[in-house]
Amino acid sequence: MAELINCPNCSSIFVKNQFRNVCDQCWKEEEKCYETVYQYMRKRENRAATMNQVVEATEVEEELLLKFIKAGRFKLTQFPNLGYPCDKCGAIIREGKLCDKCTDELRKDLAEHNLEEERRKEIERREKQATYFAVDEKLRKG
Repeated sequence: MAELINCPNCSSIFVKNQFRNVCDQCWKEEEKCYETVYQYMRKRENRAATMNQVVEATEVEEELLLKFIKAGRFKLTQFPNLGYPCDKCGAIIREGKLCDKCTDELRKDLAEHNLEEERRKEIERREKQATYFAVDEKLRKG
């Protein structure tokens, strides 16, 4: 079933689909911006441009340029100075969602968590195996 939502750019109501998250009017504007950036980047002398240089030359917002990059519309192997921010720390990366530092930190935290879980389970297992002796007071007196 179709879902009606407000466009995040202009707030007009449109039917959301799996390919677009903006209304038709804003999508057309985005496509014009993409074409502008594409024409700029396809020139050999502009392929080594940084994000700021592309934004200045094309007057396309950095946020929209990042959207194009994340969507895979520009192959970063062809543009060595372009990238997008790490989702955690904001460092410029060229693939994935996290930089190497944040990925390593996350792996370390997960390993620590798993060790702690193993320790907790071992303590529970030992407590279940412990033997407790109860003294029957009637037998003791008799």
